[in-house]
Amino acid sequence: MPFQTIDEVVAALDVIVDNCEQQQLRAGYFAALYKRMTVAVKEGIVNGMFENGVRMEKLDTCFAERYTSAWQCYGQKQPCSASWQFAFDGCSSTGNTVIQNLLLGINTHINLDLAIAAATIAPGDAIHALEPDFNSINDVISSLVDDVQECLAQVWFPMRMLAKIANNHQEAVLNFSIDAARKTAWANAVLLAYKNEEEQKAHIHLMDDMVKQVAQRIQSPGGWAGTILKVIRATEYDDIARTIRLIDTVVVS
Repeated sequence: MPFQTIDEVVAALDVIVDNCEQQQLRAGYFAALYKRMTVAVKEGIVNGMFENGVRMEKLDTCFAERYTSAWQCYGQKQPCSASWQFAFDGCSSTGNTVIQNLLLGINTHINLDLAIAAATIAPGDAIHALEPDFNSINDVISSLVDDVQECLAQVWFPMRMLAKIANNHQEAVLNFSIDAARKTAWANAVLLAYKNEEEQKAHIHLMDDMVKQVAQRIQSPGGWAGTILKVIRATEYDDIARTIRLIDTVVVS
């Protein structure tokens, strides 16, 4: 059943985070980050951060529905998008760093889900009025990724190396840029807003393939980048639940 309020989204994400913590699932890294993002959006609405708070809540709930639906389908071994399938599968890999697991989720959620959600709640010409708030929600995601990197760097020093590698969200080692993802997602949102249902399905399929290709580069950057990530992974704590709790609760000013 679709979410009606952000509070319902936070409650659903709490369940996922708790489940991942109890079962030591790395998928909980992104779930915890996403819960924090959702809480930040709620606070932003209350504080007048967005141009249209009512519309932003509608976007946020539609956005979250795509993630929670994909999570449920994956858990029940039912089909979900190729990019979410790859992201969730990647969380089962013991070779990925925490940041890689986070970016696998962020990549799919921005590049696929956010574009679709935006076109869904603002079809046709209405999409253009959404752009400032669309950019604001990406700013929230970006700031929280920086925050999480700093939180983790305070716990184990080698994370500072990875923080430098991914500094300012440049493509460097991880082959991913939040700024580039935002631009691509917005371009796709505008395209989807003007398409009919059948045309949307075809375009979403192309988007899904593209997002999966980005995810493959995040997971396997190759060369010296891959070597550095292996070194950092070897130094990370293996207490998955503890890392989930850090991402879920620690806030750096």
